[in-house]
Amino acid sequence: MPAVEFTPIAEIDCAPDAAVYAEGWQSWSPTRWLPAAGTGPQPDGPHRAAMRFRTDCPPPPVGFQAEGLLVIDPGAGQPVQRFAASTADAGVPTLRAHLERRRLHVEADAASLDLIGHAEAETRHHALAGFGAAFAAAAGVEAIRPAPTVWCSWYQYFEDVSPADIEENLAALRGEELPVEVVQIDDGWQRELGDWTPNPRFADLGGLAGTIIGSGKRAGIWLAPFIATRSSRLAAEHPDWLVGDAGYNWGSELAGLDLTRDDVREHLRSSLQRLVDLGFDYFKLDFLYGGALTRKSADPRGVSAYRSGLQVIRDAVGPRAYIVGCGAPLLPSVGVVDAMRVSSDTFHLDGQDGSAGLGGEDAVRARAWQHGRLWTNDADCLVLRPSFPLREQWAGIVDRVGGLRSFSDRIDDLDDWGRRTARNLLGNPPAPAPFPEREPQ
Repeated sequence: MPAVEFTPIAEIDCAPDAAVYAEGWQSWSPTRWLPAAGTGPQPDGPHRAAMRFRTDCPPPPVGFQAEGLLVIDPGAGQPVQRFAASTADAGVPTLRAHLERRRLHVEADAASLDLIGHAEAETRHHALAGFGAAFAAAAGVEAIRPAPTVWCSWYQYFEDVSPADIEENLAALRGEELPVEVVQIDDGWQRELGDWTPNPRFADLGGLAGTIIGSGKRAGIWLAPFIATRSSRLAAEHPDWLVGDAGYNWGSELAGLDLTRDDVREHLRSSLQRLVDLGFDYFKLDFLYGGALTRKSADPRGVSAYRSGLQVIRDAVGPRAYIVGCGAPLLPSVGVVDAMRVSSDTFHLDGQDGSAGLGGEDAVRARAWQHGRLWTNDADCLVLRPSFPLREQWAGIVDRVGGLRSFSDRIDDLDDWGRRTARNLLGNPPAPAPFPEREPQ
């Protein structure tokens, strides 16, 4: 695909305290306010580039790159400047900015100049909140539904989860009377990424869903519908369905699915419908960026194909089902998903001692403005067991700027603090309305 060309659109005089907010492409893209004299996040290797950034337009080595939303605070009390798309229907423009002699030079994706608007605001908060309200209205966002509270298997069991683990924690939820509405089976139930059928451990997936529902909970499930591993049955049988490099995980190269194809869309529809028929009505859709890798002349940057594929899923699961996006192109998802992960993962298998830090903290704080305007923000699961040294720090962040409340621990491993915190945070979720202006930006 030809390189993206850029056209200058503005020059802004900046004070020493000037700062830039450059919205990332998807959930896991690093995003926060940074000094205007700095440089935005850079990928550390090709796989990270594919799984964090827009693959057809890598960020420049100097300055900033934003996908659909660039906000500049020139400092010294000057009006805040916003350059942004008004809608994602025709694509998401890429914007860039770099500082030269205290003047910030702003450029835009030359092919998308007609999609970009400019506005001024009194404060950073007003600039972001105003964009959120206007963009949501253009995308047809209606009343945002309250998010259910969730217990999730992932950060405790990872891919080794079993039906016995789900049933044990389901019983513990009843015994502890924790305020959980959804029990979510995460990664580990499927045969392969792309092959959305149960593996032998979960042969009676429908029976397990029935057990969850019979206990008075909603049944939730994880899947990554827009990608496939190169080792999957889908890849072997339908190599023509695959498009683009989607990175590396599960010991395999990943590829996106070509969502412009009718047979791929039917595969999505039937896969989701089977899960609905088993009783699932809460869906965490992960690695969604794979659906925007399509390269067709009518959709050169993948956005239309992605959004239409997401709508196929919404139609398949029905209006009552709750959809959480993750690893998802942000602006093209507005109006289709109910909640959105707004950060990278907080907890990792190799970081259980806290040594990996809280990777998602900056983005969770920076994207707090999206909650109650675009969707319910999902800050990621709480990890409340005493073996996680950062549990109190993370719980404080979720309490302040987390919307969807979930936790991911073996309940019998929780101590008194963990149980009390689960009751407090899940028992008092925020309304699906914007956080107060005082929240950190």
